[in-house]
Amino acid sequence: MNNNMSAQQSPAQTSMQAAVDREKVYTWILELCNPESRENALLELSKKREVVQDLAPMLWHSFGTIAALLQEITNIYVAMIPPTLTAHQSNRVCNALALMQCVASHPETRSAFLQAHVPLFLYPFLHTVSKTRPFEYLRLTSLGVIGALVKTDEQEVITFLLTTEIIPLCLRIMENGSELSKTVATFILQKILLDDSGLCYICQTYDRFSHVAMILGKMVLSLAKEPSARLLKHVVRCYLRLSDNPRAREALRQCLPDQLRDATFTSCLQEDNSTKHWLAQLIKNLGSSTTTCKPSTTKHVQNQVKHL
Repeated sequence: MNNNMSAQQSPAQTSMQAAVDREKVYTWILELCNPESRENALLELSKKREVVQDLAPMLWHSFGTIAALLQEITNIYVAMIPPTLTAHQSNRVCNALALMQCVASHPETRSAFLQAHVPLFLYPFLHTVSKTRPFEYLRLTSLGVIGALVKTDEQEVITFLLTTEIIPLCLRIMENGSELSKTVATFILQKILLDDSGLCYICQTYDRFSHVAMILGKMVLSLAKEPSARLLKHVVRCYLRLSDNPRAREALRQCLPDQLRDATFTSCLQEDNSTKHWLAQLIKNLGSSTTTCKPSTTKHVQNQVKHL
């Protein structure tokens, strides 16, 4: 009985514990500005980002905090060329990126985060091509920050991203990254396409559309060999959204991969009704044409989209 009583906290005790925890959060934020205490503070705050609801405003408005996080990010640049990034360095900067994602996700700080062009500091990480775990972790966490931005479906986010090189960066990762990185990068492209200005931007010129179509086609070929329902879902959604543009739809009638028309992915999508619905809608949008070309053959795609 005594054990049960001791295990239950009164409202006053709970409130006191919350106050103590909050004081710890304040202390860790202050410690971010001290290079000697920063590493531990980064670790502890990254653990708390899911439970401290107003952590993002606290980080953004506290003196020197964002500058300290940016310092952590820029300090790693020297480890990228030549690629010497260690697991310890990667973990540390990824904790800083996790706090950046917290700021990017919060409605009170997201706009200021964009206006300060903070995401641009992450792009050098997306440029890296090393397949070692430290670099992969770094790319994936950086993509997570951009993913947190586009998840909000806000016009301001898409407008900002379209002024940057995020689309070619995502396409390169979609072609060469790990499955998880490919999934996040394709999700970002999907979110850009779902915005009218994003769809218009990608379908505005031949070069933009053909690059996107080429990479999506290569991904379908790869998925036919190594299926991933999660990744395929985003690929199909990208194709479906492209089919909303009249000129892109005409081009896709000729170069949609055979694997999306036949039964290649039937078993992979057996329990994914939403993707099956999107795929059926895509085929319907493209009509009954059965003429296709190899997605990996540049000349064929070029011939079909030269009018874009």
